[in-house]
Amino acid sequence: MKVCDHIENAKGKTLISYEVLPPLKGGRMQDIFDSLDPLMEYKPPFIDVTYHRQEVVFNMRESGYYEKVSIRKRPGTVGICASIMHKYGVDAIPHLICGGFTIEETEDALIDLAFLGIDNVLALRGDAMKFEGRFNPQKGGHKYASELVDQMTHMNQGKYLDSNLANAAPTQFCIGVAGYPEKHFEAPNFDTDLMYLKKKVDAGADYIVTQMFFDNSKYFDFVDKCRAAGINVPIIPGLKPVTRKSQLISIPRMFFLDFPEDFVKAMNSAPDKESVKQVGIEWCIAQSKELKAKGVPVLHYYTMGDTNTMLKILKEVA
Repeated sequence: MKVCDHIENAKGKTLISYEVLPPLKGGRMQDIFDSLDPLMEYKPPFIDVTYHRQEVVFNMRESGYYEKVSIRKRPGTVGICASIMHKYGVDAIPHLICGGFTIEETEDALIDLAFLGIDNVLALRGDAMKFEGRFNPQKGGHKYASELVDQMTHMNQGKYLDSNLANAAPTQFCIGVAGYPEKHFEAPNFDTDLMYLKKKVDAGADYIVTQMFFDNSKYFDFVDKCRAAGINVPIIPGLKPVTRKSQLISIPRMFFLDFPEDFVKAMNSAPDKESVKQVGIEWCIAQSKELKAKGVPVLHYYTMGDTNTMLKILKEVA
């Protein structure tokens, strides 16, 4: 079932969903199941599975020269989605990125997803590779997420890259995209970022999932500005519990967002690791309850495999 159908069928009830990471290469699918099994009590209608593009490393050879090698540390997104759907009977949403794919490879990936009965996809540009100063598209690939959405929309209309195909079956993808309550770090200002988000929606995106935030007022302001700009698709808030003081530095550095002053003070005042973790859990619970009271369509949690923390939050929220 499509995400938008799940939201419509809920008739105003706030749903719960999760996002999981593929295990590192050499890991087990059972590790994903072990982290999800206790959380399935809260009946998520769908679960997102992230995609991680290849990385480049330089290995020194015996000659003393360095060899450039491309590796994928977290493969398996499509297989994980199929396994989740088979085991739990819920929809799985693979993330599909621009980076590392030609448009032909993108079409092939989407055809495989359609054959598996996967009818939801989160379309993302993806990040730059670690050694790059900025995102560089694959030669023959998409530069922007809006272009990826456009390709998916064409496939939903039965339009494939081979224009000679006769009676091509249209796909049925429900297309999600990312939104940034505190703007994407590459956008010069919020209005420009909003313009690009509207471009994705106009290209055919059916819903938006936000980057994590820790001040609900920023989410509410974001929704208001989206509506004023003519963006009327569901906007799902993304939430992440902070459980370590080190994340007060690492999260703003990685995601270019701010923590509320009260939250930072509470974290810094906590006397030990367990107290720090409890502050983060209570903050996420408070965020969740306020968002739920305001009638958000879904509470989408970035679980990062921390099942015990999620259970403490869901016990108070769901």
